[in-house]
Amino acid sequence: GDDTLVTDGVRVAVNRVASPGLATAGSGDVLSGTIAALLARGLAAFEATCAGVLAHARAGQHAAERVGVSSVIATDVISSLSTGLKLDEDLPNPRPM
Repeated sequence: GDDTLVTDGVRVAVNRVASPGLATAGSGDVLSGTIAALLARGLAAFEATCAGVLAHARAGQHAAERVGVSSVIATDVISSLSTGLKLDEDLPNPRPM
């Protein structure tokens, strides 16, 4: 499936925000950069990863709405990151397994 699992070896979180537009070259690099930026802002590793995964998925959804699912490229996701991060308060919390 398209769920993303995040774990620190103790806790497990599941992101169920579907974003098929992220199946494109460079999308993982955008995710890595997003997580790194959240780490640099002082978030703990597990929290930064969970927040980054959720923001990335929402950015992918927003990008797909703008350009179409099959047309999304990594720069579209980058352009939509502010929306993904801004929606942070509206995002569901990752559910522990």
